[in-house]
Amino acid sequence: MSNPRYPEEFKIQAVNQVTEKKLPVADVAARLGVSTHSLYAWIKRYSKPQAEQGSLR
Repeated sequence: MSNPRYPEEFKIQAVNQVTEKKLPVADVAARLGVSTHSLYAWIKRYSKPQAEQGSLR
């Protein structure tokens, strides 16, 4: 049995629901029919980097 493949745009929209709309990962994953593990992986891959705060040193 193979795992379903989701389009990149679907993944980005899912990530935006968590990062921008501040919805719980479990709720978004359940509503979209994906695992929380997958959603966390997508967040790691597609979330925008946080703004740099001053110098790094």
